[in-house]
Formats: sequence, structure tokens, C-alpha cells
Amino acid sequence: MSPLDFVKLLLLSAIWGGSFLFMRIAAPEFGPFVLIWFRVAVAFLLLSPLLARKRVRKEVFGNPGKMMFVGIFNAALPWCLLAFAVLSLEAGFTSLLNAATPIFAAIIGFIWMKQPLTRWQTVGLILGICGVFILASDKLSLDSKGPILAIIATLGATICYGFISQYIKKDMSHLSPWSITIGNLMGATLILTPFAIGHLPESLPGTKAFVCATALGVLSTALAFVLLFDILSRSGATATTTVTFIIPIFGVLFGTLFLQEVVTARIIAGMLVAFAGAALTTKLLPRKVDCTGYSP
Repeated sequence: MSPLDFVKLLLLSAIWGGSFLFMRIAAPEFGPFVLIWFRVAVAFLLLSPLLARKRVRKEVFGNPGKMMFVGIFNAALPWCLLAFAVLSLEAGFTSLLNAATPIFAAIIGFIWMKQPLTRWQTVGLILGICGVFILASDKLSLDSKGPILAIIATLGATICYGFISQYIKKDMSHLSPWSITIGNLMGATLILTPFAIGHLPESLPGTKAFVCATALGVLSTALAFVLLFDILSRSGATATTTVTFIIPIFGVLFGTLFLQEVVTARIIAGMLVAFAGAALTTKLLPRKVDCTGYSP
């Protein structure tokens, strides 16, 4: 990876890490449905010139069912779940739980796609689950249903990401990434429109909430996709996967700086265990040949 692409990778991670801050500020005033509709609609409008490309237009309108399906599980549902979660959870904490996505992607791939897991990947899955449990342990109280539901919602979002990544790999790999992106945003916008109309806020959101909602659409969605595909085109998927581990660092940092969220020893421990598990699961953690000469 070139130094320029590494800078772009950090920028992408910061933008996606910032999305949890933006949602945490805007969701209470907009509500999850309206906020995420605004996010996908703004991003769709900004990227709609892609439909001028003949291939993109042909693939999007030639596969309406698949585009709607991706719109549900890659944007509408997981982003609404995350917007609901940040009503009760800290932005940094939510970003850390969201880093479990590679773990659920591997589990779904193993069950559905029959993708084999190496011994180290299995260890990684166990570590990842333990990391999530450490992170969530102090919030799993029956006296506080809000955080429990929010944690379930966040994990539900990661399951959506894991599922749709396998679905795209299986049934849509022949399509252009730009076609999938614009089709995903268009489908999510259409799907969320009636939900947004039915859940309009009682009062107009404030300026700060509007700025954060706009940042979600412009920066965390439209610009983020442009950066993602730019990095992918030169550095490949393996390098880009490292975004998974950098996003929560920015999520926690922004939450601490702008929302005065507290980082505890438990959060750090859970983060390290979960990161180690995800790194093993995605095969990003290097493993040297041991003394027996056997490298699993």
C-alpha cells in the first residue's frame, strides 16, 4: 500500500468512525427512520450521476429485486438498528461492537456458503465472541432494558453486514461495485420513505443535528464509498479490511473528545480481545512457523 493510499485509509476510517458520533448527536432529534432516510437520500443524490454510465444503469435497473434486497440488508436495516442503538449506547462503545462484523461474516460463510474455517480462524471466532461479551458485560442488566435492546440492535446490524457481504459475493460478484452502491442507496431510500413519513419528528431538529445528518450522507456515505473503491482498486480487499480495526479507534476517540464518553479498562480489554479475534478470523494477523515446522 502506498503512503497516499494509507492516508486515504486513515481518512476513510475516521469518516466511518465519525458516523457513530454523527448518529449519536442527530438520532435523538430526527429519530432512526428519518435520520437514515436522510442519510441514504443525500448520498443517492450525490452519487446519482453514476447512472449516466450505461453499464451502471443497465445493471441497476436490470436487477431491481437484488438492488432492493441489498438496500435492505446493507443500508436500511443495519443503519436504522445502529441509529436506534446510539439512543442508549455511547458512540465509541457502539463502534466497538460494530467491529464484530468480520466474525459474523465468517460464521455465516461457514454455515451458508460452506466456507471452511482453519484452526486459527476458529480460535479467532471464539476470541471475538469473548471480546464482545467483555465489552457488553456491564450493560447486561435486567434492570436496564434500553442498553440490552441497543446491544442486540448493534449485533443485529453486524449480522446484516456479515450476511449481505456473503450474498454479494455469491450472487452479485459479476456486477460493478458502483452499480451495487448506487442500487443499494436507491433501494434503501425507496424502502425507508414510508417509514420516515410515518415517524416524522414532532419538532424541527436543531442546527447541530442537521449538520450531523448532512455529514452522515455527504461524508460517511457518499465520500466514504468513493474513497473505499479508490483504495480497493489499487491496494486490494485485504488491505482495505484493516478499516474494520481502525474505525472503532476513531469512534472511541471522537466519543471521548466531543461527547465526554469514558473509556474504561474493561472497554480496552474487550476491544483488544475482539480485535485479536477479528484479525485471526480475517487472516490479517501474521502467524510464524512454529518450532515443529508446521504452519497451520
